[in-house]
Amino acid sequence: MSGPAPAASPVRVAVLGAMGRMGQAVCRAVDAEVGLALVAAVDSGRPGEPVGVGGLVSAASPGVLLDAGAQVAVDFTVPAAALPNALWCAGHGLHCVVGTTGFGAEGLEAMRAAFAPGPANCIVAPNFAIGAVLMMRFAEMAAPWFDAVEIVELHHDGKLDAPSGTSLLTAQRVAAARGAAARRTAPADAAADPAPGAEPAARGQAVAPGVHVHSVRLRGLVAHQEVLLGTAGQVLTLRHDSLDRASFMPGVVLAVREVPGRRGLTVGLESLLGL
Repeated sequence: MSGPAPAASPVRVAVLGAMGRMGQAVCRAVDAEVGLALVAAVDSGRPGEPVGVGGLVSAASPGVLLDAGAQVAVDFTVPAAALPNALWCAGHGLHCVVGTTGFGAEGLEAMRAAFAPGPANCIVAPNFAIGAVLMMRFAEMAAPWFDAVEIVELHHDGKLDAPSGTSLLTAQRVAAARGAAARRTAPADAAADPAPGAEPAARGQAVAPGVHVHSVRLRGLVAHQEVLLGTAGQVLTLRHDSLDRASFMPGVVLAVREVPGRRGLTVGLESLLGL
């Protein structure tokens, strides 16, 4: 009679940007999660400082990931570092989960090309809060039924990029949904022409056809977004608020578990949630 099956080995996880606010939260979440093991913490800006989890100390070089036998690297650094980090992971066979935003469409294409051959895979998400992912999906569903869409995104004053990656992705998906509806029904676009006398700078940035984004950076905030959809006689408001960085951790943990089985580059958590 055979005994119980041996327990699966934990997924060995490294965190890049481990001394940042998100990086520290990821370290704690990984350390607390059954089936995951935090094996390396890297922060090139502040090498040698303790990260406060498992006795690990941050290191200046990503080479420590190989020494630690990491299988998945989680990147919450800065835009200038995130792309090189991801390409380095692709070249060294490490799966990668990227929460850093601001490296643009060209950066995504470079990552797509780097991870396409395998064996390593990558998940990039502008927002790991499940509620934010649902907000984007709901906005995409509602957009064809409204004439005008505006997005207001509000973040802490330390966020480096504006507009946020979440607002950019929301705008792109809203515009695509509205465009598909227009091709079917060919309605007039009531949002195409600004009001007479409107100051363009006060209207936010037009990041997709007919969709403006307004960015707020304010101490005391974490991460918040409103999508305002309007048509004759009615307005629909969709809002998501992350009040604590703990809100992002279930999505990060989900991505870490899923990335080994997601071939190449995956953008967003929608497919992981079955949306």
